[in-house]
Amino acid sequence: MQVWFAEHPLVAYIVIFVLITYVYNKVFRVHQKLPLLKEIILYMLMAMGSGMLLIFQHDKLPIIQCLLVAVGLMLLVRIRYFVEGRQKKNADPSAK
Repeated sequence: MQVWFAEHPLVAYIVIFVLITYVYNKVFRVHQKLPLLKEIILYMLMAMGSGMLLIFQHDKLPIIQCLLVAVGLMLLVRIRYFVEGRQKKNADPSAK
């Protein structure tokens, strides 16, 4: 996997940018929207950061794999909250 991403840097850059954007939107975004100019600046900074991480990925550090693990853990937490929410819904009517 590491070799394939080294041979295809554009794909690696896109994957890194998409994963970083997903992590930002699910973890760090506040509930209110930012103004358009700040949003554009933020995504440009994330694009530059993705370029830096692409350099690290090219130097044989597992950046994409680590981001995939982070996204996987975030999905596990969302599934856990979903299951707990359903259990609370099912427990509330029976308690009354």
